Amino acid sequence: MQLLWLSSGAFLGWSLGANDASNIFGTAVATRAVKFITAASLMSIFLIAGALIEGSSGLETIRNLSTQNLRGAFIITFAAACTTTLMTVVRMPVSTSQAVVGAILGSGFAAGSPSFRGLGKVVLCWIGTPIGALLLAVIAYTVLGAIFNRFGSNILRINALVKAGLIFAGCYGSYALGANNVANATGVFVGLELSGVTITPVIAALIGSVGMGIGVFTYSRRVMMTVGKGLVPLESFSALVGIVAQAATVHLYAMVGVPVSASQAIVGAVMGIGLVKGIKSIDTRMLMRIVTAWLCTPVIAAIFAFGLYYFMLPFKAQ
Repeated sequence: MQLLWLSSGAFLGWSLGANDASNIFGTAVATRAVKFITAASLMSIFLIAGALIEGSSGLETIRNLSTQNLRGAFIITFAAACTTTLMTVVRMPVSTSQAVVGAILGSGFAAGSPSFRGLGKVVLCWIGTPIGALLLAVIAYTVLGAIFNRFGSNILRINALVKAGLIFAGCYGSYALGANNVANATGVFVGLELSGVTITPVIAALIGSVGMGIGVFTYSRRVMMTVGKGLVPLESFSALVGIVAQAATVHLYAMVGVPVSASQAIVGAVMGIGLVKGIKSIDTRMLMRIVTAWLCTPVIAAIFAFGLYYFMLPFKAQ
């Protein structure tokens, strides 16, 4: 029975990989600069590495937002996973961080003891993520454009350089995603005991990141196309700029120890590119759909968790 509690963390990791992780290489795959199988393979390797090397700070941040037993941790992760999966099915890139925090608050209200400690810092980082990525994208577009212009009109050389840059930036973005977002999948389990074994940050990071890798392979292509083609039409160079800005943003918050959304970062970066290329290139209808999905995510997760809390009452918690 105890293994069942932990399975929800793996499920959330899968849904995170299918939604958030897809955005690391989304623009590159959508422009056909990098094949999907190549992107998925590299992402899986580097996000696991990032989770194991730098994921501990974010794991502790999520863990400290709420004190849970195994049943409570299951409720939070399962509700967040259902919410993220729902948004993935409708092809909307959303924030797993918001889903997890919404689920934490929903289960807290159901238990009569909601906790808001540390929430202000997390919310500020949520707001700063797309804005910061937008600004970095504008800077990166200008700087990288000046560098690439030095190669003149040698199209073959420029294309080869862009493709190499996309792969390198994607690997870095995958590493940053693993370091930052693995906390969303299994952070609430850190410190709990399962069959007499305490779940350490390393164990939590391994379970969450492996689930993320599986999600990338099995169900990420749909959200890739929404971000890569649906918001702003991107060529290969713009795809490179987007990944660089997204990766730098997510890694910055990983070092701060606050899990943020890779989806929000890449959408902010793509918007920045759209501003440089001309505001008319942004699909405002698609943008409003994405923003609406962001706003709905924590609310839906909270409702799921609230209802699941009462459904799970008969089950013994540790």
